[in-house]
Amino acid sequence: MPEFCQRWASKSVAFVVQVVTKLADSGEDLTLQFTWAEINIKPWESILKEIREGNKRIRWMEREPYAYWKGNPFVAETRKNLLTCNVSEKQDWNARLFVQDWILESQQGYQQSGLASQCTYRYKIYIEGWAWSVSEKYILACDSETLIVKPKFYDFFIRSLQPVHHYWPIRDDDKCRSLKFAVHWGNNHKQKAQAIGRAASDFIQEDLKMDYVYDYMFHLLNEYANLLNFKPEIPEGAVEFCSETMVCNAKGLEKKFMMESLAKGPSITNPCTLPPPYEPHVLGVFLRRKTNSIKQVEEWERRYWESLDKKQ
Repeated sequence: MPEFCQRWASKSVAFVVQVVTKLADSGEDLTLQFTWAEINIKPWESILKEIREGNKRIRWMEREPYAYWKGNPFVAETRKNLLTCNVSEKQDWNARLFVQDWILESQQGYQQSGLASQCTYRYKIYIEGWAWSVSEKYILACDSETLIVKPKFYDFFIRSLQPVHHYWPIRDDDKCRSLKFAVHWGNNHKQKAQAIGRAASDFIQEDLKMDYVYDYMFHLLNEYANLLNFKPEIPEGAVEFCSETMVCNAKGLEKKFMMESLAKGPSITNPCTLPPPYEPHVLGVFLRRKTNSIKQVEEWERRYWESLDKKQ
């Protein structure tokens, strides 16, 4: 059974409502985007295979020993702030940050934005934009250690991941110093850093297969339907919208990716079975472990900077 399927069962039915309705104050968000034709991101199964092959091109130890990020910084202040951590003549925060111009990239045939060719650094940064970013699962799929800037939104599988096992937590209020320490720690604990990257990549490659994503969608919609206190009815004058209708109006990459990701038929197996919700104390142990891991990283980071200050 996929791990996120087990973790999902630990949440109450109320959590499902929060996810579906995207309650901003709780930070919950349902995100199920697995292709993006506008910027040449292929369907999930295809890009997963490409990233898996891309991981093999450069051994982890031979990759650039810095934190890498490439994206559009102009969609959110937090990303603009991240750019202040870029290397300069005066300071090196162990980060190598690049601005992605999608208009120029589309004109040049997406030669510099291939996701499978970006696993060339030991560390990759994930940071949200104006909301959740579709880049998260692609970054985690690469077996470089993922440095996740403290998020406000959560993809449906992210709550299964543990800090210092699947990723390294980065402070949102002190990004540069936090990134510098993360890279310093990783370069001084190479085997552990490599193991963190591999654990996340294995999770994405094995537990986030498209069949399991469909399982999640099935259970989510069924649980949500169980909460309805009315019987849905098709409105008068409604027009049926099917896969053929969607494809007919699509062109170019959009149509190509739709056809490539089209389910050829029903599954030959039943969806994964959700176990009963966790007992409160079991869920509490899981959440405390996550909280304690983040606090441990923050303590290591504090000691690191204190030791540097004493040397000056």
